[in-house]
Amino acid sequence: MQSKLTSSAITLASLAALIVLWAVAAWWIETPRTFPGPGQVGAIMVQEALNGKLAHHLVPTLVRVALAFGISMGIGVALGVMLGTMPRLNRWLDPWVVVALNIPALVVIVMCYLWIGLNETAAIVAVSFNKTATVIVTVREGARALDRPLRDMAQVYKLSRLDRLRHVVIPQLAPYLSSAARNGLAIIWKLVLVVEFLGRPDGIGFQIHLYFQLFEVPYVMAYALSFIVVMLGIEYGIMQRLEARATRWRQPVQTRYFT
Repeated sequence: MQSKLTSSAITLASLAALIVLWAVAAWWIETPRTFPGPGQVGAIMVQEALNGKLAHHLVPTLVRVALAFGISMGIGVALGVMLGTMPRLNRWLDPWVVVALNIPALVVIVMCYLWIGLNETAAIVAVSFNKTATVIVTVREGARALDRPLRDMAQVYKLSRLDRLRHVVIPQLAPYLSSAARNGLAIIWKLVLVVEFLGRPDGIGFQIHLYFQLFEVPYVMAYALSFIVVMLGIEYGIMQRLEARATRWRQPVQTRYFT
């Protein structure tokens, strides 16, 4: 418990130091229109939250992030496990994965809008495609690292496929799944903002595009910061807790039960 409190205190102190650094930089530059301080940006965030605009644009962005994240993780994990455990299939599909990894995200977004249209389907497909390949690569490495003696032991004890998946495969893949999920979430929300910037009528990216055209830097920073705050909450409130729970079995017994 004390360790968790210390870690939380360090995190808060680090974020506070970042805000102080931002405030000092804004004071030094002395151009509030082009580089506003945290006070000015925070006031705009509160204003937009109170008049309902922030929630109106934040919710669609979160929905797009959730859908793209779920699709890319689902397809990426399935293909990653298959390629990691089936060398012949991996030899055939590895060039496809390399191509998908190296196609610029902007090209995929533009082509999806041209082929599918300026709609939600195109936006979700574009973001999901850009992230799926990186999930495949991460999970494939985890599948290659699976402990063969553990698998053989599970077969000797005649565990069912579901039990083998639950007690043998998933615990070993947990660090790779966690890494893919955290990196994926960080990349996906950035891509969603680009998708909204280019062709959606709502969302945080749409608002950033609007205020960019008006050269309202404080509003651009306010909407960007509002979503960063949400993603920090997801990272520290959900992702890190899930990661700690998934990798808890790796900790020494005395650490798990007597500290």
